[in-house]
Amino acid sequence: MTRTSLRTEIFAGLTTFMTMSYIIFANPAILAQAGVPLAGATTATCLGAAIATALMARMTDYPFALAAGMGLNAFLAFTVCQGMGVDWEIGMAVVVLEGLLIAGLVLLGLRRWVMEALPMSLKHAIGVGIGLFIAFIGFKMGGLVTAAPGTFVKLGDLGSAEAVVTIAGLLVTAACLAWRVPGALLIGIAAGAVLADAGFGMAKLEGVVAPPNFSTVWKFWRGLDAAASLRLLPVLFAFAVSDFFDTMGTVIGVGTQAGFVDRKGGMPRLTRVLFVDGIAASLGGILGCSSITTYVESASGVAAGGRRAVTGYVVAALFLVAIFLSPLAAAVPPCAVAPALIVVGFFMMQGVARIAWSKLEEGLPAFLTIVLMPFTFNIATGIGWGVLAAVAIPAARGRWRDIHPVLWLTAAVFAVSFSPLVPR
Repeated sequence: MTRTSLRTEIFAGLTTFMTMSYIIFANPAILAQAGVPLAGATTATCLGAAIATALMARMTDYPFALAAGMGLNAFLAFTVCQGMGVDWEIGMAVVVLEGLLIAGLVLLGLRRWVMEALPMSLKHAIGVGIGLFIAFIGFKMGGLVTAAPGTFVKLGDLGSAEAVVTIAGLLVTAACLAWRVPGALLIGIAAGAVLADAGFGMAKLEGVVAPPNFSTVWKFWRGLDAAASLRLLPVLFAFAVSDFFDTMGTVIGVGTQAGFVDRKGGMPRLTRVLFVDGIAASLGGILGCSSITTYVESASGVAAGGRRAVTGYVVAALFLVAIFLSPLAAAVPPCAVAPALIVVGFFMMQGVARIAWSKLEEGLPAFLTIVLMPFTFNIATGIGWGVLAAVAIPAARGRWRDIHPVLWLTAAVFAVSFSPLVPR
């Protein structure tokens, strides 16, 4: 049993909550772009994080915190809903199915197959590509990047209110990170919101506390039939793959820091962790806050000494309190959230150093995955072309037997989905 104390666990919970509480403002702002009611999304974000984190604590006794996943929420809002013209209720239904798929893989013992199927470089590339995708959205929301007829995109008007707020928030966030101030992203959002209100009258604060708003709960049921269509199969798979490997990387990374991982890379109760994460993803769709996943910010609580479930219970309790802060979240303009998205993209870019660029069969699929996510504004497209390249290159070299059967199957699914015969 890991040594700790109640005081240490409580402090660790407070630390974890501070470092990830930016999601209370970032997630509703992103989902609102897809037509999700902002007040309902705020309640769903906080309630989902509270339930999922408490469930993780109860079933695993680990200090892992969960909330709506950055990247997956942007994929849902901008690619699936805006880009494909899919109603947000249908998008939430896809999230429910994705979580059930992950939970089913864990229960059936197929987790190892899935883990072994994708090359390591491709796994890292998925995280890097999502980071670029998130950062691009941040630059766009903040007015730093805008559309241009001749060059597709260009630098935005740096004198605009949105750009000024974004740059100021980014500088504050960077300074807090440099000084290792807990809650740097949240402080950056707050600074941007204050400037937006005081300097440009952009924020519209209509109170601080309000009753919970459950307008997004259970709305996925309306889109369940459409979510199971062939057209959305690649989207379902992209959600599942991104969520699955992001969770594995987060859990193993944080678990190693906490001393939970042994020399062989094993970790007690890992199956329970992955199962809870799958159920949490479905919970996010049911509540209407996008896919809920394990947060790497849990590492801050571990660094503060958190080792047991009490850390998670503290985080869950604080998210329950935050449910009543929807008016505060509604007053934060998108440009104040933009710096958090840019910095999250920076964090996720660090995986690029782990890719074996000197090996064509690993480097080229990774490259296609990374660049096509932001270039096509579609996470599924990036993963799909990366998987196809990971199959095509070894096959062209006559190394058919080196390709995992699951990777063959995955490539076939993406090949069919990219076919012009499939309705868009």
